[in-house]
Amino acid sequence: MRSTPVSSRTIEVAPLRCEFCDATIETAFLHHHLAMTQAQLRVTFLFCSVFYLCFALTDLVWLGYELKTCLLVGARLTVAAVVLACLAMLKRRPGSIPFTRVAANIVEVAGAAGFLLIAALRPSEFSLHAISMSIVVIVLYIYIPNRLLYAAAISAAATALFILLARWLGNMPTVELSTMAALLVLCNLFGYVAARRYQLLWREEYSAQMVLKNLSVRDPLTGCYNRRHLHDRLLETEISRAQRYRLSLTVIMCDLDHFKAVNDTYGHYGGDAVLQHFAGLLQSMTRDSIDSVVRYGGEEFLLILPETDLAGGELLAERLRQGFAAHPVEHEGQRIAVTASFGVASVDFATSTHAAHVNMIAAADDLLYAAKNSGRNRVCAKQLV
Repeated sequence: MRSTPVSSRTIEVAPLRCEFCDATIETAFLHHHLAMTQAQLRVTFLFCSVFYLCFALTDLVWLGYELKTCLLVGARLTVAAVVLACLAMLKRRPGSIPFTRVAANIVEVAGAAGFLLIAALRPSEFSLHAISMSIVVIVLYIYIPNRLLYAAAISAAATALFILLARWLGNMPTVELSTMAALLVLCNLFGYVAARRYQLLWREEYSAQMVLKNLSVRDPLTGCYNRRHLHDRLLETEISRAQRYRLSLTVIMCDLDHFKAVNDTYGHYGGDAVLQHFAGLLQSMTRDSIDSVVRYGGEEFLLILPETDLAGGELLAERLRQGFAAHPVEHEGQRIAVTASFGVASVDFATSTHAAHVNMIAAADDLLYAAKNSGRNRVCAKQLV
């Protein structure tokens, strides 16, 4: 299938939310890292819930055996139960991005709410709670994989509520309260900056991988698939799918007529302009994400058309022939008039009983040269059986 070549615009990252501007690329990025993200979530959830429960001992030390202690232990157990429920959710839907984000958000909200309840029930320790709150902020931003905007919203809301609780229940001097609030705001700022850098680095790495992958399968001049990708994966995949579902598969071999004369007359830059124009025409007149356009040789191109019979392939080739001949290429104030010849070969896997598909490209190439020998600027087609 044809995909859009990667450009600097398509891999642009939004500066504040630190996500790819192209939603398709962002989704592909999330799927690429989903297994690692869920593994990190599992480790972080278990680690935090264990320490959350262990600190129940401090409730007992500070409050003794009383109702507040029971409430705090209950809150810690509730948070642990929420974590276990989210772990079960991740296990049941391992390939779901929405479920992964929902699980991260639920645990972050539950953990922050549980901590705020602990602070409210132990109001005499708000100076110590402020240290714990800063750790909570760092965990929310960095150690629980989540959308940066979600983490920032949850962390900022939790910090604001904590400061309000400290003012209402902490009985703290104004100067001390203001200092604590400033430090927590600063902690949020540093957490956001660190998380933002982390998110950007991951996406920069993914962008580099996309560019390298794109370069490995595409021709740099025209943006079409290259011959290596055709033989490594593309042709075999389409033939296998057509065989499995007993569909028609058509290939069109295209070649520019008298291209050497174009290079001799207009130079190689003129020739490159003609190749780019022809490739753009092929890509614009084929089906996006279904058909494939391959630069097969110097001025040869191959179209792979799934679920297309001979009549459909011949019709497309004729439209391409007429469209290319009718629109000369504009280059440096000159109009370069060029034509192309086409060879169309098709196999219907619903009726074919022989290995006709084995030599599809060779058959299309023979038909192309038949078109050239017949005078060029024409289409020759054949049903392979």
